[in-house]
Amino acid sequence: MSERDPVDRVYLRHSTDKQTDARQRHALRPLLAAGAPVYEDPATSSRILSIDREGFQKLLAEAAVGDTIRIADAARLFRSVADVLALRPVLSRRGLHLRVESGLLSGIDLAATDSGTTMVVNVLASVLQFQRELIAENTVEGVAAAKAAGKTLGRPSALSEEQAADVVIAYREGAAVKALARQYGVDPRTVRRVLDDAGVREVPDDLSVLLDCEDQDDVGGDVQGAAADPVAVVDVPGLVAEHLVDVADDAVRQALAEGQTIRRGQGHSVRVTAPVSVHAAMTEHSATALMQSPAGRKAHRIHAARVAAARTTS
Repeated sequence: MSERDPVDRVYLRHSTDKQTDARQRHALRPLLAAGAPVYEDPATSSRILSIDREGFQKLLAEAAVGDTIRIADAARLFRSVADVLALRPVLSRRGLHLRVESGLLSGIDLAATDSGTTMVVNVLASVLQFQRELIAENTVEGVAAAKAAGKTLGRPSALSEEQAADVVIAYREGAAVKALARQYGVDPRTVRRVLDDAGVREVPDDLSVLLDCEDQDDVGGDVQGAAADPVAVVDVPGLVAEHLVDVADDAVRQALAEGQTIRRGQGHSVRVTAPVSVHAAMTEHSATALMQSPAGRKAHRIHAARVAAARTTS
């Protein structure tokens, strides 16, 4: 029986859903063209240790002794000393190799355990961690400077200050949100944001009203065509989602099962698209259990606020 040939296994990762792996695929194109198996962790923060990522765990499960993990650059796999310290013993025990496809490090097996490679990898990880933290610091300082200079962050407003003032006045005089949106040629959510910024709309303290209240924006002509239970997208904190997986409410369980898991640092949330009534039911089902710990209470407050905000913008 002939021995198994070692396999090159390609690993790809990018940090946010607004990024792509096009540059990585370009650097690894010879391997991809040769049919090398590909393992991906899209929209995954480098703060999550590599051995805890779903795509990389699948790679480890399928790899055998002698296989080589191929990456476009080291930062795709690790970006901290803690990650390196956790990763290298795993690769060593499994007899796997790790190589960067191009650049200064392309000739080094980063999984090797000799003293020289260990020093190089640890220094590299320190530099990458410093780079990540420096970017974060610069971002925070840049935002603070922009706010201090009076700059408005985010997308430009669809309404001028004068138009926004007119919208607030008209709403106070009884105009409906959708009528104002048609008048100014903007989305109803834009009008709602203007009204919320002006403090003329209030979010109900009792979330149970979200289950049976009618859409007040449709009074005066749009009642028959409006949905009584609009669909909204809400990010459910991971701790809340964990308390809801076995709840007796079929609609809640189905909505969670169809949701998209979003990784955020060491935690996660589940992006759920469902009627507002289902979101409100989630807050009710999870409230009692979550109140037993500080972390649970915080998760419940965050979730309840998101549900309330979704109701006001739907």
